[in-house]
Parts: sequence; structure tokens; C-alpha cells
Amino acid sequence: MDSDSAKLLDLDGPPARLGDPLRHGRFEDFYALFVGTILVSLGLVLLQGAGIVTGGVAGLALLAAYLTGWPVGLFFVALTLPMLALTARAMGRAFVVKTSLVVLGILLFTLLAPRAIRITSIDPAFAAIVGGSIVGMGALALARHGAGAGGTGAIILWLYRERGWNAGRTQMALDGFVLLLSLVKMSPAQFGWSLLSVVFMAGVLWMWHRPGRYTGY
Repeated sequence: MDSDSAKLLDLDGPPARLGDPLRHGRFEDFYALFVGTILVSLGLVLLQGAGIVTGGVAGLALLAAYLTGWPVGLFFVALTLPMLALTARAMGRAFVVKTSLVVLGILLFTLLAPRAIRITSIDPAFAAIVGGSIVGMGALALARHGAGAGGTGAIILWLYRERGWNAGRTQMALDGFVLLLSLVKMSPAQFGWSLLSVVFMAGVLWMWHRPGRYTGY
């Protein structure tokens, strides 16, 4: 049992307040990054099955995959690394290492996913709502444990930490840009479903990734 858990269970000493910040253990971080990577990757698989995009690097990677026919995971890595380099000094070595591992995990999962999951038909509304929400929850899990879900995630987390900008609002602004780019490939119906996926993805961050909402670190 780590020291923080011991403090919470110490019946002889003064009670620990639930609002006190508690440091995440190494296993907590590892498991959160693992689960977050799976969630983001699974969300990408659902969105790709419906031929729609979402926001952030995920949306850019999906759009590039539709235009070229190349694996979405390759574009996820290619788009993330330059953005990660821009925020490396401000975010620190631990963030860079964790995010790099997450991105490589997403690449691996999306390359292996076609062998495990074959989506022959999927309702675009289901893909937009569930896929967008899953990507958002994955990004939230990663952010809680010091990692970003792609390059824009790194930029959003930097603005959140340094400027206190609401992660959801910042995500919405970046996502709007991605949606505009998607018009070169998307039909009006696909654009509408993509917009819905962005709303559900960013809504997760808007609701639960705000200053003071969570005290773990």
C-alpha cells in the first residue's frame, strides 16, 4: 500500500480530506495509459467504419487516411510528433515520453484492429455518438495521467496548464478547423455526422476536464 492510500486509511491520525491531491502510482499511470490508448483506438475504428471524422489529430488522421488509403495510425504518428516537439519544453520529459508511448500504441492497435474487428455495416449516428464519446473518454483518461491523445491534445493540455483555458472550448475551436478541412472529402451527410461526433468528443472534455474538477496528479 502506498503512503497516500495509508493516509486515507489511517484511523489514528487526522482524517485526510477527499479534496487533497493524491499522486498517482506507477501502476495507475500505466493502466490508465493502456486503457486510454484502447479507448481512443476503438473510437477511431468505429468512426472509420462509418467513413466520418472527428476533431483533433484523430480527425486529421482519419481524413488523411480517406484521401490516401493509408493506415490511419501512420498519420496519427506523423501529425503528432511535430506538435509534441513544439510543446516538449513546456510540458516536460514525462509528458513527452507518455504521449509518445500512447501514439505508438494507437498505431499498433489500429494496424492490428482489422484482424480482430471487421465492421461490414455501422449506423453513422451510432458511430458518431459512441465513437466520439469513446475517443473523448480515452483522451480524458490520458490527460488525467499526464499524457495527450495526439498532438492537439498536447497543445490543449499546455494551454490548460499554463493559461487555464477550458480544455473543451479549446478543443471545439481546433475541431471546427478540422471539420472545415473535411469538406474536401465529406458529403453533407458525412459532415453532419462528423459534427455530431465532435460534439460528443469535446463534450466529455468540456464536462470533466476543467480546473479544480480533479485533484489527482
